[in-house]
Amino acid sequence: MIRPHLFVVFYFSCCPRQNIGVFSMQFSESLKKTRDFQHVYRQGKSRANRLLVMYVLKNDTEKNRFGISVSKKVGNSVVRHHITRLLRESYRLHEEMFHSGWDIVVIARAGAREASYQEIESALLHLGNLQHIIINSGESA
Repeated sequence: MIRPHLFVVFYFSCCPRQNIGVFSMQFSESLKKTRDFQHVYRQGKSRANRLLVMYVLKNDTEKNRFGISVSKKVGNSVVRHHITRLLRESYRLHEEMFHSGWDIVVIARAGAREASYQEIESALLHLGNLQHIIINSGESA
């Protein structure tokens, strides 16, 4: 008899990651390279609130590139990864609300350590509105 949980572990360990992406970002890619982050920091414009800082820069492609930075000042690795997951999920769920063609870097501030998912989500959308990269209800992409 095959135990279901063992099958799931085997399936995820033997299959390529690109085939598992049912919950991945549809219209965006991850911003990963240091030089890409530095380019957005230098050339982009920033807005901030109590929990987050957002830098945006037009990237001349059809997709957004989304990067997250959580420094050691915010907390230990468990806390930093938790905040990263909250930010990535908040963006993923509202991805269709963002205009295409932007590099977006979000930096977590120390106040994000105690923030709930709803507060992180609200802060991300607030900064998106301030940066004018959120599609309004009467506007098309």
